[in-house]
Amino acid sequence: MKELLIRADASAHIGTGHFMRCLALAQAWQSTGGRATFVSSLTAPSLESRLAAHGIELVHVSAPPGTADDVDQTLDAARQHRVDCITVDGYQFGADYQRSIKDAGLQLLVIDDYGHAGEYCADLVLNQNIFANESFYISRGAGTRLLLGARYALLRREFWPWQGWRREVRRNARRVLITMGGADPDNVTLKAIQALQQVGIEGLEGVVAVGGSNAHEKALQGGIDSPIAATAQHTISLARDVTDMPGLMSWADVAVSAGGTTCLEAAFMGLPSAVVILADNQRLVAQGLESLGLSVNLGCHALLTADKLSSALSRLLTAPEDRAEMASRGQALVDGEGAMRVVMHLQGSGVRLRKARLQDREQVWEWANEPKARAASFSPEPIPWDQHVRWFEAKLRDPHCRFYVAINQEEESVGQVRYDSDGGEAEVSISLSARFRGKGLGGEILRVGSLTILNEESGVASIRALVKEGNISSVRLFRHAGFREDGPVVVHGHRALRFTLQRTQVQ
Repeated sequence: MKELLIRADASAHIGTGHFMRCLALAQAWQSTGGRATFVSSLTAPSLESRLAAHGIELVHVSAPPGTADDVDQTLDAARQHRVDCITVDGYQFGADYQRSIKDAGLQLLVIDDYGHAGEYCADLVLNQNIFANESFYISRGAGTRLLLGARYALLRREFWPWQGWRREVRRNARRVLITMGGADPDNVTLKAIQALQQVGIEGLEGVVAVGGSNAHEKALQGGIDSPIAATAQHTISLARDVTDMPGLMSWADVAVSAGGTTCLEAAFMGLPSAVVILADNQRLVAQGLESLGLSVNLGCHALLTADKLSSALSRLLTAPEDRAEMASRGQALVDGEGAMRVVMHLQGSGVRLRKARLQDREQVWEWANEPKARAASFSPEPIPWDQHVRWFEAKLRDPHCRFYVAINQEEESVGQVRYDSDGGEAEVSISLSARFRGKGLGGEILRVGSLTILNEESGVASIRALVKEGNISSVRLFRHAGFREDGPVVVHGHRALRFTLQRTQVQ
């Protein structure tokens, strides 16, 4: 089992952004059969509970963040957990900290925002911000690879099922989500509530998402229950420590948010936003999002009045064409596959899997009708297009089918793998583009897919494969992937071999 150690902190002062995006990375790592451990000197009870709920161990370090003692304790945890790879996320982890990890012989990923360390000797540097560019990392090791931009946005597991979802923009917008991150030490959320109460649109509904590290809940509730709120006749409620943020974002018509990771989540969900800058490191985010037409930049929170925020909200709520354009651009920018892209690079894998979507049907049809693919099939006749379309769309709707397209590091589609479950067993079907055969990718696709199914689908205890007799390459593929040969069977009048992979074989 692959082990990943993540060094990140969270608190009411520094917020929870570093911690939460690392949680997304840990979840993606787990989905490939790996195990993740967090090391932290600062956390919050709500975050510790969330880690426990996802089966992620938390190790506390006592040293001040970024110090020599900190790196010693982190390396001790790495040795105890026998990890090969460490991820660090935080502005206190500078060049000396990185060098100590590399000198210990460990692979290192640094998650960064603006080149704070000056010098980088990590194996990988990830900057998921839309303004990320190579100029931040001029001083870096010869072997340091850069993962830059929103295509690497780390979205948590709850967002994954929403890939491919498209927002329907309502003309009469009435629903507003307010979310200022996990801590909001300056209580900008209260100013947003006051602004919402001033918006002169009847039937307005607001949900205020309050992070687990926010210490102002009593004041926020007082603002909601104030005489001004009663006069406004808007419905506003608090939602504390939200675990279904995509559900809230799909409900909302617009959002008022801080300029952190939430902006990338909102873009993925096609949610038009008014962005408030809570810290200097959010300035480029807010400016960049506005320049791309994804949001409205409201500037620094200290200079923002409730009146100005109310006016901006009113304009956004009453401009359906602008909101539609923001939604479209946001969903084009963030596709929800960033965490799996990062894991692919961390693990040195040649492929990653994404869910099949309607746009893939022609490509899958071409793969299925290649001569070698038809010869290996139990129904070797060419597949008519109309028949394929009906089959493909039915598979996408089938709750018992997990259908993936394999993508290589150059973002090319190289093949497909499909798992149809029946009770506690899933049957696998795999095929490769003729252009990518003979490169060892089939085994990698099968390994990643099978680990994903056996780790993500709790009801599936085993995977079976049926291989047409004489298909030597497929027989070799399943044997090398650890599948057990169970003997001959007959399928649609053809002699075949049955292979099985048990969950216990991949733990």
